[in-house]
Amino acid sequence: MPVIFSHEIDYKTMQAGDFRVTTASGKVGEILAVTLAPADDKGEHRTVLFAGSYGSIDDQPVKVEVVGNLLSIDGKLNFKGASVEVTPLEVGASMVWAEMVPEDAWDIGKKATPLPWGGGSGAAKGTKQVVRVTWSGGVSKPGDGEVNDVERLLYKVTVRGDDGRIVEVTPFALADLGDGDNNHELCLDVAGTPLSVSFPAGKLQDPRKDLNPKTTVKIQR
Repeated sequence: MPVIFSHEIDYKTMQAGDFRVTTASGKVGEILAVTLAPADDKGEHRTVLFAGSYGSIDDQPVKVEVVGNLLSIDGKLNFKGASVEVTPLEVGASMVWAEMVPEDAWDIGKKATPLPWGGGSGAAKGTKQVVRVTWSGGVSKPGDGEVNDVERLLYKVTVRGDDGRIVEVTPFALADLGDGDNNHELCLDVAGTPLSVSFPAGKLQDPRKDLNPKTTVKIQR
């Protein structure tokens, strides 16, 4: 089960005992391990992946709490006491976070590693801006397979131009592919201020093969 945070996590302060998962019946599940992988590229350290036994299809987990001292990567925020409701198992993944990627992290032309859980591909030549979108779980094509131009054309980014006009653009390339995580980087070849990202329903699947709902997310700065 992936849990996405509002800030990147200092993994040195993270351990399984920092979290508690409660099911619909009130039972407390057992978390055996936590990791940032596979979303462990630079700038991605906000998705914590749980492994353990914390519910079933008949008694699903409904709440995650942070019960230990878990710090943000800059040490300024302690997540202890934070909690969140769990998305039902049958609901497909949605975009939950979007942000601008600094230019020093674009990795123009970089190939994805050959490892199943390794670094993702870099941005394309000609990129002017990059928006990272984080899904609530890993996503792939319906029927499995990495996303490609079919899904790229479905992403829509709302941009405010330097003249104040609002336009909707399509990424001219996708990056951060090939590493099995829950992030995509949308490469834009236009100037202006990106405001939000949208994606239509039924075009991506989660690991359980549930299709995504229509989803929109504001770009954070």
